[in-house]
Amino acid sequence: MLSRRRPELRREPQTTHSATAVRHFVRRSAILTALLFVATPLFAHDMFLRLEQFFVAANATVTVRLFNGTFIKSENSITPDRLADIAVVSPSGRARIDVAQWNAVGDTSSFPMRTGAEGTYVVGVSTKPRVLEMSGKDFNAYLRSDGIPDELAARRAQNRLDQRAKERYQKHVKALVQVGATPGTAFGTVLGYPSELVPLENPYALKLGATLSLRVLVDGKPVANQFVQYGGLSASGGRVAQRNVRSDAAGLVRIPLDRSGTYYVKFISMTRLANDAEADHASKWGSITFGVK
Repeated sequence: MLSRRRPELRREPQTTHSATAVRHFVRRSAILTALLFVATPLFAHDMFLRLEQFFVAANATVTVRLFNGTFIKSENSITPDRLADIAVVSPSGRARIDVAQWNAVGDTSSFPMRTGAEGTYVVGVSTKPRVLEMSGKDFNAYLRSDGIPDELAARRAQNRLDQRAKERYQKHVKALVQVGATPGTAFGTVLGYPSELVPLENPYALKLGATLSLRVLVDGKPVANQFVQYGGLSASGGRVAQRNVRSDAAGLVRIPLDRSGTYYVKFISMTRLANDAEADHASKWGSITFGVK
C-alpha cells in the first residue's frame, strides 16, 4: 500500500523528499500500468497457417504451425476440441488429418504433414464457432484494429457506438505449400469452408512482379466489395507493411507479388443477426498464406 502521510510531515531533507517522491511516482505508474493492462480487452486475433519454409522437399515430414495472434507471433494455442477440419490436398487428392496429431502445447499449435509427390499442396484448418461479448467501446476498437470498417461505419451512422455486442466468430485458414520444383494444379481447390480465399493462379508458377488474383468466398459464394488486407515478411525476415484492397463485383482481389518472401491475405466478413438468442453479430474469418521467390 502507498503511504498516506503528507511529505512535509516526514521532516526529510529536500534531496530525500525528492527521491521519495520519485519512488512513489514510479510505484503509482507501475500500478496504473498493471491495472490498464488487466483492463485491456483481449480481442479476437488473426489466424494464419505458417511453415518454416513454404518450399519443401517431396517425401518428407514438415511441421505446419497455426499462428493465433499476428503473422509475426502466435499469442495462444488452439485446443483440438475447437477444430472442425484439418485438410491437406496433394496430387493424390484430399486427405483429412487426424485431430490426434494436433499439438497445442505453449502459444503455438502445430501438426506434422507428410509430403508425397511433387506439386502445390493446399493445407486448411477450420475452427468451430465461439461467442464473445464486448462493451461498445471495446467492440468499436476491435472493428477498427482488425479490419472491419463497414460495420464500424454502420454503427456510427445508426448511433449504435455505445451498444454492447455479442459476436459469434469462426476462423478458416489455408496455406499453399510448394513441394519439390514442379507446381501443381491443386492450388485452386475449394475446401468448402464458410469463408475462403481461392487463388485463380498458382503463385508458385508466377514470376516476381506478377499479380495474383484471388476470389473471396463466403458460404461458397463470391463477395463483392469485401475489405481485404495483405502483407507478410520479406525474404530477409523484415516485416512488410499491411495494405488494403476491396474485392470487385466478381469477388476478386488482385495482389501484387512485388517482393520475395512470405505473403498473407485475410478478410473478415461480418453480418448483424436478428432473432438470435446467442449473438447479435456473426463473423467469418478467412486467410491464406504462401511463399514467393
